[in-house]
Amino acid sequence: MSSTNATHGYPTEDAFLQAVPYHYVPTMWICAMFLGLFSITTIIHLCQAMWYHIWWLLPTAVIAGLGEIIGWTARLWSSQNPLKMDPFLMQYVSFSIIAPTPLIATNFILLARIISRLGPQYSRLSPKLYSIIFLGCDLIALTVQAVGGAKASDAASNNQDPDGGGHIMLGGIFFQMAALTLYTILAAEFLTRYNMNKPVRPGTGERGKLTQRLKLQLLGVALMTGLIFIRSIYRTIELIDGWSGTIISTQWYFNAFDGAMVFLAMVALNLFHPGLLLREPGQQFRTDLPAAEQMAFDIRGSQFSPVTPELMKGKFGMAVPEYANEPAPFSPHGLKKKFEEPLEE
Repeated sequence: MSSTNATHGYPTEDAFLQAVPYHYVPTMWICAMFLGLFSITTIIHLCQAMWYHIWWLLPTAVIAGLGEIIGWTARLWSSQNPLKMDPFLMQYVSFSIIAPTPLIATNFILLARIISRLGPQYSRLSPKLYSIIFLGCDLIALTVQAVGGAKASDAASNNQDPDGGGHIMLGGIFFQMAALTLYTILAAEFLTRYNMNKPVRPGTGERGKLTQRLKLQLLGVALMTGLIFIRSIYRTIELIDGWSGTIISTQWYFNAFDGAMVFLAMVALNLFHPGLLLREPGQQFRTDLPAAEQMAFDIRGSQFSPVTPELMKGKFGMAVPEYANEPAPFSPHGLKKKFEEPLEE
């Protein structure tokens, strides 16, 4: 291949790279690798959410994975068409706005659930306030970054300076980091007070047991928080450095501190999954109920506790068949009961 073809008609390689939006050509095999990895973890998240009936994981972890898939698809496109602006803008908006924000929301929800188990009296905020405040902050950060991303994309597509939109995005990321920092401080205070048995509001509830499952769930939340925080620091430095700076122009920084961090955070949630770790020992997730009972089970199941006839009667004014509290037929408990029943003559 001639040097002219290698540089797409530009006289020198430096001149060509200056014209490329990334200031480098994304490596094709790395883009394909991350695309495959994010596809796998996202499919697993979708299956886990459906299997355990944890529907809030669809607009959080699954949407985050879809954002990463879109972003890495665009980078793969750029590896073959490095001068095109569309894939660059597509991946920048996907990575900077869509992907990380819903993933952060999973941490906020999980901590609120853990606090409910161990004792809200040890927490500065109630579990409900955790969800309201921090999910609200996540939504504000998403909105600010979306406005900045749209402004930066519009400027870049018209060959104008995108720094104005970048500064707005930087404000959104700063706000998100501040919320994540406050969340981490409050979580650390809660765990310290729980371990020392020093509640914020004495005499307001019983102290829950820190089971092995909850320990593993806390480990998963800590891993996700740390990985996302590293990624947020990188993005902040990148935007401060500018759209033509060294940080945004160095490919391995992006691969290591954005792609790898978000992927590992998603895998951590796959491994330390609330469907396994936040349900009570022996509790079964039902898939064999008729529609009305299943709907109620799903609503109650979001709190990881079974449907009772009293719940159905009180909330829906309907009676529940006797099997509603029986173990699922193909669960370990269901099979055990089945085989213990005497055979009919």
